[in-house]
Amino acid sequence: MASAKNLFGTDGVRGIAGRDLTAGLAFGLGRAAAGSAGDGRVLVGMDTRPSGPELSYALRSGLREAGVEPVDLGVIPAGGISHLTVAAGAVMGVIISASHNPAPYNGIKLLGPDGAKLPDGAEAEISAAVLPADYEWSAPDGRASLGSEWREGIDVYLDWLAGSVSADLSGLSVVVDCANGAAFRAAPRVLRSLGVETETTAACSDGSNINHRCGATHPEWVASISEGRIGLALDGDADRLIAVDETGAIVDGDFLMAILARHLQRDGRLRPPLVVATVMSNLGFRLAMASQGIETALTKVGDRYVREEMNRRGAVLGGEQSGHIILGSLAVTGDGLLTALQLLEVVALSGKRLAELRSEAMERFPQVLVNVGVDRPWEVEGFPEVWEAVSQVGKELGDTGRVLVRPSGTEPLVRVMVECRESELAERYARDLAGVVAAAMQETAAERE
Repeated sequence: MASAKNLFGTDGVRGIAGRDLTAGLAFGLGRAAAGSAGDGRVLVGMDTRPSGPELSYALRSGLREAGVEPVDLGVIPAGGISHLTVAAGAVMGVIISASHNPAPYNGIKLLGPDGAKLPDGAEAEISAAVLPADYEWSAPDGRASLGSEWREGIDVYLDWLAGSVSADLSGLSVVVDCANGAAFRAAPRVLRSLGVETETTAACSDGSNINHRCGATHPEWVASISEGRIGLALDGDADRLIAVDETGAIVDGDFLMAILARHLQRDGRLRPPLVVATVMSNLGFRLAMASQGIETALTKVGDRYVREEMNRRGAVLGGEQSGHIILGSLAVTGDGLLTALQLLEVVALSGKRLAELRSEAMERFPQVLVNVGVDRPWEVEGFPEVWEAVSQVGKELGDTGRVLVRPSGTEPLVRVMVECRESELAERYARDLAGVVAAAMQETAAERE
């Protein structure tokens, strides 16, 4: 992260706190972001990670240094920061979180006055404005007060969430996995306010075990304790949701979109008849949508790109298999709590169990994902032997499957994904291609040394 051009990845600036993402870098980002934001207030919220308060203070110091008023929201879900940025008329929102990553990581995501993530061009300008001297900044002894606090902002957000539901949810029973993250208070509060019988798990507040064997990246945990109830698994900043049905089956982002799309279409609210997904979405999802007369538009991975395509096409629903769901008539970014409430509303209105809605929505093709650890994942584009192997597998699969190889935007990984009707075949192709990637890229890394 020493180079400004590499500060922002797929989902903000991210790295190990204190090593890649230092207080000095956070200060520099705050100072640089202030120049982009203009006059007005900037709302800053965070998840529960131990590094959050230091990074928040540093970033708010940078904002104040540049003459912008920071407003500290404290611990609050990412969707709340987005909503409050718009509701308060702020010029920018800041999410301090590494989302689904483990506790040693942290991140900084910037939102525009519309509550949506900044476009790539705006992030590049902010990166370029971070100065070498910024990295040397450290917090002064006896930290002074910075700007103002708005701890009641979470109440405004939760009231809005509850108001998004028109159905009677009383009688529903859920187990909500808060991932030991930003939703540890917010999730049970809003669910119980709507009459949902709610048990919480992974709801610690210190963040030292955020996402650890729990949350949206480990839905098997809530599945193991749900005991016939609906499970709701959020991630560290609660912008993702993965559900579990009454049988313990995982309801990932593809299933969530399929269920919501069918509901919206029946109500005449899926206009145009289009869902925006990413290249990681399952082939079964696209086939299911086509069978309902619903078009699927695909983008590269990242909910910001989903939102941009939704704007371009006028779509009201989009999202990612990972659980980022954007309900365009209600929000401009992924919000796991909002998605959970809308899902429960479909359950209540349909009179069906989530397991039944899941089985009706789509059939999932076996999909195998293998992560290859490399130092410079973006360089995979320059290895012809990788793409020759990908092309060959694609020809062998034909119309019955597909293959996708891409660099991760948040971790030092190249992701290899293969899907087809036969799980053993998908597994074999994925492992073979991962071997090609590892052999090519790790050999080059060894040569550099």
